[in-house]
Amino acid sequence: MKKLLLLILLTISSFSIGQNKDQNDYLLAENYYREGAYEKATQIFKKLYDQSPFNTTYLGRLITCYQETDNFLVAENLLKKRIKVNNSQVYLYVYLGYNYQKQQQKEFAEENYTIALNSLEKNASYGGLIGRLFKDYNLLDKAILAYEKAMEKNKNANYSFQIAQIYGEKGDFKQMFASYIDMVDKNDQYFNLVQRYTSKYITDDSENESNILFRKTLLKKSASNPKDIWNVLLSWLFTQQKDYTKALIQEKALYQRNPIDLSSIFTLGKIAFEAKFYDASQQCFHFIVEKSNSKSEIVNANLYLAKIAVATENPAAEDLFQELFKRFGKNTLTIKIQVAYADFLTFSKDKPNEANAVLEEALSYANSKFDKARIKLKLGDVLVFTGKFNKALIYFSQIQTQLKNHELAQEARFKVAQTSYFKGDFPWAKAQLKVLKGSTTQLIANDAVNLFLKISDNEPVDSIPSGLKQLARAELLAFQNKDDDALAELNSLFTRKDIFINGLIPGEVIYDDVLFFKAKLLIKQKKYEEAILSLAEIVAADNQGFLTDDVYFMMAEMYNNDLNNIEKAQEYYQKIIFEHPSSIYLVDARKKYRKLRGDKLQ
Repeated sequence: MKKLLLLILLTISSFSIGQNKDQNDYLLAENYYREGAYEKATQIFKKLYDQSPFNTTYLGRLITCYQETDNFLVAENLLKKRIKVNNSQVYLYVYLGYNYQKQQQKEFAEENYTIALNSLEKNASYGGLIGRLFKDYNLLDKAILAYEKAMEKNKNANYSFQIAQIYGEKGDFKQMFASYIDMVDKNDQYFNLVQRYTSKYITDDSENESNILFRKTLLKKSASNPKDIWNVLLSWLFTQQKDYTKALIQEKALYQRNPIDLSSIFTLGKIAFEAKFYDASQQCFHFIVEKSNSKSEIVNANLYLAKIAVATENPAAEDLFQELFKRFGKNTLTIKIQVAYADFLTFSKDKPNEANAVLEEALSYANSKFDKARIKLKLGDVLVFTGKFNKALIYFSQIQTQLKNHELAQEARFKVAQTSYFKGDFPWAKAQLKVLKGSTTQLIANDAVNLFLKISDNEPVDSIPSGLKQLARAELLAFQNKDDDALAELNSLFTRKDIFINGLIPGEVIYDDVLFFKAKLLIKQKKYEEAILSLAEIVAADNQGFLTDDVYFMMAEMYNNDLNNIEKAQEYYQKIIFEHPSSIYLVDARKKYRKLRGDKLQ
């Protein structure tokens, strides 16, 4: 018994060692193959193939190695020998055909390709492999034909996804979208997969050819075979294009058929709000208030309606908050509204003391640590607004300790960094920002990177002034709504020779940052001509700087929306289109340029 057990263990061990050796040999051969060392790869793949003659990976690599070293006859003989031994392996004709094609023997190549394709009439089981081989050899039309033949003969086979991808490779987006949509039509479970792959071609430009084709394909399918899922996809498409009102029409249609779930309309309203499309967002939340039977859902919708009133500087904002408190009370359910009201009192009404009282009262209603964190975050903002930095830092630090790794804790850490920056404590600010650069929340990560770079690029060295302290001071004053004082702080930088000589050098980062921030403050005060001059100084110093596309877009927007100078607006939109093709503003610039030029929008 012991001898038998030992024999079994030795056998298993030998098999395992053999497997590991084969794997190591394959990895070595693959490495040679990828480096173009085909002669070395040939030797190893030949050994592996001899050991496992039915392994198509080894066979494919070996054939390619022979072809790359001009050993076409060796490859041909190997394939013909395999076919002679077992002529049912019809996929071998694709290898053989391509071997002829590599030698410019097109007639023999087509003959073998035809044999492979015709074989699917009798046996469709090799359809997937034959289709993949044609695709690998970039014979895309033949790959599609192989997949279609296989599906025609075997109703259980489904190669629609592979066919759609091939149409995409061919640049035939119309057929690609039709194939993807047919997949969803046959089985709703393909929805997420199709959406993910379709999103590679869809942009936020409604005039983009792919967007137009996708919309037309969806509308055509919707007309011939109405389904809720077409409305879902249309809503998704319009949302990508920032056509939120059109997206809402689709969501309303879905709701009419199933008047239960309003969550997708709520999500759409939030997306529109964050993108500052306040009219569309307001329509979403009004619809929820009108249709919902859930008190919490109605309260949350009203929260956003209040936020929209604040963002659009609606004079009725105060009355709206009071009406909400009268209707729903001050309690656990309305904590987010109370926090929003405190923000409004502080930053819109300059009443931080009243805001502080609202938040202190809200803390007494908070039952969850998350609600407490939201309140303390806003309390910290109010304290920074009033210049009580140390107390604010205590609140922010408490949140970090109590909610480690949560999004609210990351936001609190950023506020610690920002407050430290305002105070001029740059090393501590950088330490916090360094942690946040890998934040799971993209917006926080981006803000952290931007502030980290600003400090790193401009931090005073050896007590030599760089202008960063003054810029931080100006940003704090702006945070406190003291815009005139902030502008005065910025202007003082240009009159102090020590700062200008050592730090504010035209074309360098701090110079650009100061002028750019100054322009933002001037725009806020509606001093557009002065803002234009400030931005022009940035470009004059360096028209290839890191802020150039931001500057051009800001100037174009002012000329378009505020100064009614269409010619100048076109000029700066055009600069982005032709000089900054990788800019995040490219799509908007192109769209607005075409509109100003009078193009007919699809």
